[in-house]
Amino acid sequence: MLATLIPLFDSKMEVKAYSIFAQKKNLFANPSLLGTGSLDGAAEIAGFDIIDNMGLETLSDDREVFVEVNNISLFSAIEEQCKAPHSRIVLLLNNTITPDDTYINRIKELKAKGYKFAIRKLLIEQFEPYRQVLMLMDYMLLNHRKIKMEVATKYFSQIYPDMKLVAVNVDTQEDYDKLTAEGHYDLYEGEFFRVPIVKGETEIAPLKATYIELLNIVNDSDFELTQAADVIGRDAALVISLLKMVNRMTVNSGITSVRHAAAMLGQKELKRWINTAVTKELCSDKPSEITRMSLVRARFSENLATIFELNAFSSELFLMGMFSMLDKMLDKPMSEALDAVKVSKDISDALLKKEGKLAPVYEFVLNYEDASWQEVSRLMMLSGIDMDNVYSAYIQALAWYKQLFGE
Repeated sequence: MLATLIPLFDSKMEVKAYSIFAQKKNLFANPSLLGTGSLDGAAEIAGFDIIDNMGLETLSDDREVFVEVNNISLFSAIEEQCKAPHSRIVLLLNNTITPDDTYINRIKELKAKGYKFAIRKLLIEQFEPYRQVLMLMDYMLLNHRKIKMEVATKYFSQIYPDMKLVAVNVDTQEDYDKLTAEGHYDLYEGEFFRVPIVKGETEIAPLKATYIELLNIVNDSDFELTQAADVIGRDAALVISLLKMVNRMTVNSGITSVRHAAAMLGQKELKRWINTAVTKELCSDKPSEITRMSLVRARFSENLATIFELNAFSSELFLMGMFSMLDKMLDKPMSEALDAVKVSKDISDALLKKEGKLAPVYEFVLNYEDASWQEVSRLMMLSGIDMDNVYSAYIQALAWYKQLFGE
């Protein structure tokens, strides 16, 4: 099993839903599936395994979750495969579903049970033949590059007034800004929110400078607990977060000071907590997805250490994943952002040059995150990596993030 979460944003850069893109088989280990990849796991809906294993709240809080189905799995025992509330599940169809009575009746049956529907990959010339299907859709995913929405808006508003439109392949901030200004779409999906910064502010905000100072202290090979505690004491949000962490880990701790709390955690746990808590604070003025993605990348990368035979570098892999979005956190190009923090050459080489011993993990994580399953399958095949171990590493990363921030 392979699976990843793809966020869908509104015009305020807030995540309103997630799509689960999943695949049950390694296509390179099963060459016979390469020509029929869309039918992989046709009898079962792979995305439901994620929901049942993790719980809907872990995945998306109160948001909806889009789950891919095909022309075969649409007729499977969907209610038995997933026990989540029907109203939170959006079944995502594509053009393998044809506008025939068999499909239309099945969609109506599932809608009567509370499920929502979305469709993607329809060509403009298919809109009219698919009218009876589209009348049943709650969402329609459109490639914004292939449709003139100033012309299409009237068509959609008149014929499908209750349908929400999702712009896909929104790959630059400029595209996102333009589309949101025009206001034709309800949701947006693409890489725009994580595109590397190429030009940024000349100064780091004072509060962020404090966080950078703290990161530099704890990422020294042998830092002083008291020095870290004194920097934490300058920021109320960090003090509160630290006290909550210590109170979760101990009973009747009787904490008397920030230094006392730091000492109770110890050097190793304090370093781990600071790296995660500071990352959250650095992202406080950014979309929440930046926080989630950087921390899930961190834990996922760390979990892959054993799989990639890099056990000795698990801590560096954690930091590599965490700092992989440092340019977005600091509004600076990555080279400048990394200059502000003390990271090893291995981390810097992986993030800037995609070179060195950590780079294969970074490449793998990025492809996994994008649901580039063919490339992920190829990399697993070349390195002799077991797919189930990868899936477990990702699921554990999601669970850790959920536990860490209680979201």
